Amino acid sequence: MPNLKDLKNRIASVKSTRKITKAMQMVAAAKLRRAQEAAEMARPYAEKMEAVMGGLAQSVGGSDSAPRLLAGTGSDKVHLLVVMTAERGLCGGFNSSIVRLARQRIDSLLASGKTVKILTVGKKGREQLKRDHADRFVGHVDLSDVKRLGYANAAEIASGILGRFDAGEFDVATIFFNRFQSVIAQIPTATQVIPAHFEAPRDAGEGGTLYDYEPSEEGVLADLLPRGVATQIFTALLENAASEQGARMSAMDNATRNAGEMIERLTIEYNRSRQAVITNELIEIISGAEAL
Repeated sequence: MPNLKDLKNRIASVKSTRKITKAMQMVAAAKLRRAQEAAEMARPYAEKMEAVMGGLAQSVGGSDSAPRLLAGTGSDKVHLLVVMTAERGLCGGFNSSIVRLARQRIDSLLASGKTVKILTVGKKGREQLKRDHADRFVGHVDLSDVKRLGYANAAEIASGILGRFDAGEFDVATIFFNRFQSVIAQIPTATQVIPAHFEAPRDAGEGGTLYDYEPSEEGVLADLLPRGVATQIFTALLENAASEQGARMSAMDNATRNAGEMIERLTIEYNRSRQAVITNELIEIISGAEAL
């Protein structure tokens, strides 16, 4: 049984920890609002751009002049997995959920005899994957010095991926990230960006049949596809940023609550131990008095 001094020191330590977790929760809440607004504002643009490119892709996808980013290399032997996680921890299962989805895809591809290459964005994903897949790393993007994510960051990542594709280093590229749904719910998501994959347009206006494109549908699509890759990466970065802050806010709230419960238990134990010490001292005094 710990003595009174040990209990008192432990209570003080947990109280200090609770102050830190409470402060981190408040900071995450402030950052979450900005990150959530940025992610929600980017969604309509990304959806509309995907709809336009989907309509064009439906028109030219089967032609011999289809852009290589749409038609692909004709093979799916080599896969590039872009695993996008946070630079920091203390955000619950945010990073682990993305890595878990990436591991499942890696295991599935390897079981099918495919070659896997990994590009990490954010050091937490790299740290978790390097134990089993360090030999498959082909690059890393460090965003620890970036205070506020911008399109330029996504364009730089996209440029590197497109350069590797043009050099023939892979056939299929997939990005992994968490899509923000709420403070307590982030959805691990895998999206194929190369070759581009689009769902069928929902209406004729987005299907490309009512528009004339200059100089040609193939030319417009060839120009839009690299921008589309950058847009998808930018959207994933914004979704990740909102998800990270939401997960951190939830994790720090739970940590603060747990610290409060631990302080209550330790305080009760401290009072009981203190009362036991006082009772023993009284018994000794009374016994000594009776002996006299």
